[in-house]
This record gives sequence, structure tokens and C-alpha cells, in this order.
Amino acid sequence: MSLFDKHGTGGNGNGGPGAERAVGERSSGAGSRPRAEAPNPELVERAQRRRFTSAYKLAIVREADGLADRPGEIGALLRREGLYSSNLTKWRRQRDEGALEALSRPRGPKPPHPLERENAQLKRRLAQAEAELEKARTVIEVQGCVSALLGRLVEPRGANTETSTDR
Repeated sequence: MSLFDKHGTGGNGNGGPGAERAVGERSSGAGSRPRAEAPNPELVERAQRRRFTSAYKLAIVREADGLADRPGEIGALLRREGLYSSNLTKWRRQRDEGALEALSRPRGPKPPHPLERENAQLKRRLAQAEAELEKARTVIEVQGCVSALLGRLVEPRGANTETSTDR
């Protein structure tokens, strides 16, 4: 008989592992852990700076310039896009300086001029032709050597009339 059975609790005593509690009541035992709160889905772990393309900036500036005669429309545009008026001011300044057009060009090395590309292609073809010519010269030289060697070996053995015997 266990200790719990003596007291008539039947293994379901206060604070025991099988204790019944009211809804929402927490255990005050040493083994209880506080519940971790679920992360807020609206918060981002690490904020990232927004980056705007030059095409987007130009589109917003053009749209804002088209709304300049209607009061309150520029503010509505900025709210809809989640922008500040300082963004619009800075982008207008960049447009006036020509910086946005410069940013819209693709990054990386500039493509070569068509004449430079053709020149490089012709140089490659010339190098290939010279390599083939060198191979051909080598083959002709080897063939000449082989021909001379075979010419010595193939000479008729009986060509010498002094040593020939008639039988």
C-alpha cells in the first residue's frame, strides 16, 4: 500500500502529476515551466533597409508630378506606397541631376564596341589558321623525309649493271 493510498487520495492528490485543475489554473509545483509566448507575426526579427530601383523612383516622381495640381493626392500616394516626403524630395533632386538615369544602366562591364568584338574574332581565326598552316608544313616535311627514305629503300637492287649476272 502506498503513501497516497493511506490518505485516501488514490494517487490523485493535490499537486500530483494526475491532479485535476480548473480551466486556466496553473500548477505551482517545482516542475512547472512558464509557457513561452508565441512570436508576434507582425514583427521582423531583423529589420532590412528597403531598396528602391531607379525605375520605381522615376515612376513615383512622375506620378507625383502629375498630381501636383490636386491637393492631398501626393500625400495619398506617399501613404499608399509607404514613403516619406523626404524620399520624394531626394528622388526629384536625383532626377534633376541625372543620377536616376545613370542608375538605370546595367551594372558590370560595358559591352565591347562591335568593331572590337569583330577584331577579336578575326584575331582568333588568324591564330587558328596559323596553327593549321604550321601543322600542314610539319606534315609536308615529314612526308618529304618519308619519301626520301622510301626512295632509298625501294631502289631496284639490280640496277647496278656491273654486278648483274645473266642466268
